[in-house]
Amino acid sequence: MVPPHRGRQRQDAGVAREARAEAPGRARGGSRPRARGAGSARGPGPAEADRRSGALSRPRRGPCTGSASPRGPPSACLEHGVASRAPWRRDSRYWSRGRAGCLQGAFGAVALARGAAVLACVGGWLVAVRAQGNPPCPFPKDGSLSDAPTVTALPFRDDELADLLVRTSRTFALAIPLLDEPLRREVGLGYLLLRVADTLEDAAPWTREARREALAGFESLLQEAPEADAGAMSREWLSRRPSENAGYLDLLGRTPSLLASLDALRPEAGAILRHFVLKTVQGMRKVLAGATAGGQLTLDSLQSLRDYCYIVAGLVGELLTELFVLDPRLAPFSPHLRSLAPLFGEGLQLVNILKDARQDRQEGRLWLPERVRLQDVERLAGEDLVAAARYVRALHLAGAPRDVLAFTTLPLLLAQATLELLVRDGAGAKVSRAVVTAQMNMLHAALERGMLPASVEALAGPPPGGP
Repeated sequence: MVPPHRGRQRQDAGVAREARAEAPGRARGGSRPRARGAGSARGPGPAEADRRSGALSRPRRGPCTGSASPRGPPSACLEHGVASRAPWRRDSRYWSRGRAGCLQGAFGAVALARGAAVLACVGGWLVAVRAQGNPPCPFPKDGSLSDAPTVTALPFRDDELADLLVRTSRTFALAIPLLDEPLRREVGLGYLLLRVADTLEDAAPWTREARREALAGFESLLQEAPEADAGAMSREWLSRRPSENAGYLDLLGRTPSLLASLDALRPEAGAILRHFVLKTVQGMRKVLAGATAGGQLTLDSLQSLRDYCYIVAGLVGELLTELFVLDPRLAPFSPHLRSLAPLFGEGLQLVNILKDARQDRQEGRLWLPERVRLQDVERLAGEDLVAAARYVRALHLAGAPRDVLAFTTLPLLLAQATLELLVRDGAGAKVSRAVVTAQMNMLHAALERGMLPASVEALAGPPPGGP
């Protein structure tokens, strides 16, 4: 007598032998199962019957049949993306492809993980550096990598531009934010470009030729000379420390971003800035040609002082005017505005020279001619401020936007107040913060009424028949 469990084992073994006989090729991974003969003693088994009836017919290779079977797990049709429940087979071709795909996916995951780790490392470094302040120069101090190529710089963000203005200017840091875009960014970048030139010209520790050479390098950057490398040049400037002003030094170190910001402006504005900054740099080099070998510069006449003021400030007035008349509302009045533009800048500059005369003398810059009386320079500054007031009034009569009027009027008000203090107290006098606040409040109140401040109207004199 066969034990029950032995009977079950024999029955299962028989079923297995029958299944192997039904599909020997499938078990070995290739050919189609052989059909039994019609006169088989045992007759077709259950699997053979199912095969003949079509219940387990092999899906065609090629287009999706759209058939589904209740047997086996669902699989996806690669052609149509439709899930079906085709019989589960470990076909050698599909298995090898799947295995290769798994390996590729595994290697891809490892590569992505490594890339993520690198990005996380760099991101952590940037966060740490930003928390500590300005990043240190990654190049050796011995200059061994001074010729290394510079990474492409990005234009300044608005907050970066505003921060640099605050750290490098006084009056214009108050006036430029009064402008609307795009003028705010364009004028701000124009100021910073001129500040770079001014820092190189005034580099007290440098010799005359070192300053002229640095200005020539900056000129090549503005002209986009193929061999000019802004990053290498700015590192070379900083290695010789032309100034003790931290804001100026930071600006020099960010010259690549400054030039990238210039390139990103609307084309007509960028061309205006390049033209006038280039003229200023070239004029500075000519002025420095008359300095001593050690870099000490002396102006010997009132006319030479006026010529210098045109180079460093009169051209600024012209630059601003060209930006203003890009506005179609002001374009018809451009000839009259251009005729007044240089004196607008020169008047403000003369007041600055009078105010900073003591410090300039200590640093080897004698802008005030020794043979000219101080009262004559003050008188000339007063006359130029009258012309500046007429320029502002011409803008007002031409229908200039309020932001342009605010921007041009505030420096004029502060220059007028400063000149009055200088005449009374001498060089070094500066207006207090309370005076600045009062002047700004007066300006905004007048513009709210559609007028200019009364002090500007009085300084400009009787109004002409038109702008």
